[in-house]
Amino acid sequence: MDRNERREFVRKHRTCVFGYGRKNDGPAMTVVYYVMDGDDLLISTMAARGKAQAVKRNPKVSLCILDERWPLTYLQVYGEATLEEDFGQAVDVLRRVVDLMAGQDVSSAKLPEIERMARDEGRVVIRVRPYATFATPPRHVYQAEDLDGLTHFTSSSQPW
Repeated sequence: MDRNERREFVRKHRTCVFGYGRKNDGPAMTVVYYVMDGDDLLISTMAARGKAQAVKRNPKVSLCILDERWPLTYLQVYGEATLEEDFGQAVDVLRRVVDLMAGQDVSSAKLPEIERMARDEGRVVIRVRPYATFATPPRHVYQAEDLDGLTHFTSSSQPW
């Protein structure tokens, strides 16, 4: 994938595995929905959750963008994360995520409920500004003949 194809892959998808360093133990990973703001990825979460606390400790995060179709294709994104606590923005991102999950506009009719949820849950936004990607083209096997000449190789980080 070239740079434009990597960026387009991120724009066309909606879920990722959010990876961050835990205070104790090994890295943590959680599947989340994201929405785009230019090149930035926005994630709605609760201020009390581990993701938000981890971003305060260390802004370096990784996102494994998922294709959601089998066989699985993915793209790794490395970014600097910041925690944004503006209530209006938290409501807007949560609204956009709800619509994304539903695949249609459902938030217009439920905006008061979304605002209540954002307030009650202490919602914030994690903004991830990508600086690099890591892509390995998929090598899928659909039938026995696909094994003929199948090779794997290593990859390296690419600038965002």
